[in-house]
Amino acid sequence: MKKQFLSLILSLTFTAGIFAPATAYAEEVSEETAVSNEELANEEAETVSDEDTRVIPDGVSIAGTAVGGMTVADAKSVVSDYFAQYDNVKFTLSANGQEIDATGKDICIGAKNSDVVSKAATYGSYGNMAERFKANKDLEEGRGKNFTLTLGVDRNALTTYLSSASSKVNDEASDDYLTRENGEFVFHEGTAGVVVQIDESVAIIADYIENQWNKENASIELATVVKEPRGSKEELAEIKDLLGSFNTDYSSSSAARKNNVANGVGFINGTILYPGDEFSVLNTITPFSAENGYMLAGSYENGTTVETYGGGICQVSTTLYGACREAELGIVTRSCHSMIVTYVPPSQDAAIAESGGKDFQIKNNKNYPIYIEGYCDGNKAYFNIYGKEEDDKSHSVKYETEITGVTVQNTQWVADPNVPLGKMTTTVSGHTGYTAKLWKVVYENGEEVSREVYNNSKYNPSNRMVTVGIASEDPNLSYAMLQAVNTQDVTTIANAIATYAPGVANSTPFVITPKYKITNPPEDANATQATPAPATTPAPATTPAPATTPVPDATAQPATPTPDAAAPTAPAETPAN
Repeated sequence: MKKQFLSLILSLTFTAGIFAPATAYAEEVSEETAVSNEELANEEAETVSDEDTRVIPDGVSIAGTAVGGMTVADAKSVVSDYFAQYDNVKFTLSANGQEIDATGKDICIGAKNSDVVSKAATYGSYGNMAERFKANKDLEEGRGKNFTLTLGVDRNALTTYLSSASSKVNDEASDDYLTRENGEFVFHEGTAGVVVQIDESVAIIADYIENQWNKENASIELATVVKEPRGSKEELAEIKDLLGSFNTDYSSSSAARKNNVANGVGFINGTILYPGDEFSVLNTITPFSAENGYMLAGSYENGTTVETYGGGICQVSTTLYGACREAELGIVTRSCHSMIVTYVPPSQDAAIAESGGKDFQIKNNKNYPIYIEGYCDGNKAYFNIYGKEEDDKSHSVKYETEITGVTVQNTQWVADPNVPLGKMTTTVSGHTGYTAKLWKVVYENGEEVSREVYNNSKYNPSNRMVTVGIASEDPNLSYAMLQAVNTQDVTTIANAIATYAPGVANSTPFVITPKYKITNPPEDANATQATPAPATTPAPATTPAPATTPVPDATAQPATPTPDAAAPTAPAETPAN
């Protein structure tokens, strides 16, 4: 009964809406309200997401294909299949006297009314009461609803395609540039170029598909613009002053690492940045591959040292970082290494990682162009930054590293039954962890006028691994040394070596002394920084069991877990990056 009553009310409401005088309706529903209702209907339809599992009402079709009973995802596949018929249609995109061969799939032909599936899914549930009633009544009585599909393009996808494909027809402008020859700058004139205007070309293609296309092979002329070379002889002539320079030493590196440093420096050498220009080291020196001139050398990866193409390349970005600091260029992005490096003090490095997304980016914050000169002499890498000096001669800067925290790495002691008793060998050197900050200090006429934190850096520690020989003709001594190593206690191990192998010469230190100390430690923190050394006088050791007493097998696994004795036997190379 209630159901019949509700239907009657809805019917009367709908009838009243049809036969009401137009003037009365106009008084009750203003244009503003009508627009709002339409916007509301659209919002309701568009809230249906790709993951919506609601079923499209029976009787609804899209482009003549019944989609009633389908989910939104299923119906979207129907739409995709409909436009797949145009995937192989040929299009010739012309620009700058050249052509790009494309297909309908390339230019992303699809539905202009991309919300059609969402509206189909909510048909009968949006609009005013009368509209909803009529829609549901039509479906109930077999008068289905067909949503048409209008040809269009996916403009975002087309933008991505053209941004890549346009390189085939672009004639890029060559800016005026300089080379540095025999210590002097030599000017070279650039050339104009013609390049595709991406946004305008997307609009041209979209308009053609929507309003002119006959669904057959076609040609479309893209929008282009003439690009004039930047710079002038007069402007580049302002580049004559040395704004900043920096160098780092790599003389102890392997031949492969030296090659990588020189290769990376070569990619950057000759770069000109106009005012406001930004420069990415990562984009300039990659890819790290043999084809791009790189060799396998040591680098950091996930906190360990591995052999990779381009190992050592971070010394290039670090050296450039030093020159940029001295020139007071803008620093856009800079990251420290995961672990400490040796060729600059903490907080003065700039790491590069193609896979890890670490980049070093700078910006020309000057009013004139700058020129970056880079070169190597086989022992050192150099960067010089030239431009026009805008500061007073009395102005100078200095950078100071402050160590704010030290974390000494742990040592893992490993018993080696193939090495003479007491002989220690460092197989993995490990790294001390640090936290540090870099201060920029500005001077005018030799007087300090400002001091500010330039960057903060954190370097992780990594464990050192040291093997201790336990081989001896006396199994009692081997067993005693094994037991000492198993304690993993530096004092116990030191005392055992002094007692059982007093004549063994070892260059591996028992205790690690950090290269850097906290710069300004609290008065009560001095004791906490010191690492206790083993006793200089060995503590009395337990006398080995007499020969008549059964001696445990020195190679047997003790009850306490022991580090793997088959650890690397060659010392790890100092990380190249």
